[in-house]
Amino acid sequence: MKNDQPGRGIDEGSAMLKLEIPGLGNLALAHLVLDYNGTLAVDGHVLEGVHDELQTLAEHLEIHVVTGNTHGDAQLRLEGWKIRLTCLPPLGQAQAKKDYVEKLGSNRTVAIGNGRNDAPMLKAAAIGIAVLGSEGLAVDAFRDADIVVRHPIDALGLLLHPTRLIASMRG
Repeated sequence: MKNDQPGRGIDEGSAMLKLEIPGLGNLALAHLVLDYNGTLAVDGHVLEGVHDELQTLAEHLEIHVVTGNTHGDAQLRLEGWKIRLTCLPPLGQAQAKKDYVEKLGSNRTVAIGNGRNDAPMLKAAAIGIAVLGSEGLAVDAFRDADIVVRHPIDALGLLLHPTRLIASMRG
């Protein structure tokens, strides 16, 4: 993948997304943590285009899907993808997602989600992106995100084309 600008974008040597964001500072992102239902999938079905975008990003970031597994089939639907899947029990999901991001290193992690249980991980991550999709966007997630987009492809596009992210985040 080609960098949008020198010093900004995917670092081929260290599999990291390095960003210089005026007014925010320098970031070296190594992990992408995503919610599944409502973010990457609607009614349990992965949205068109998500697989290809994530597989491209997986060459540069470690991809993690952390889900409450609402429909019970996330493992089947994501089989063979270059991701780490974690299915959470029904209780304590918000805290578990936040703890997951913190364990990876908040300052090295970007998170994407849409639900109330995603809000703490969006706030904890170096960059939190909320998705306003057809399953809605919880007010808590909206409030705790750094950026809000209309579709997961838009969220992934911010990472694949870092100047878009920089333009939204600069101060």
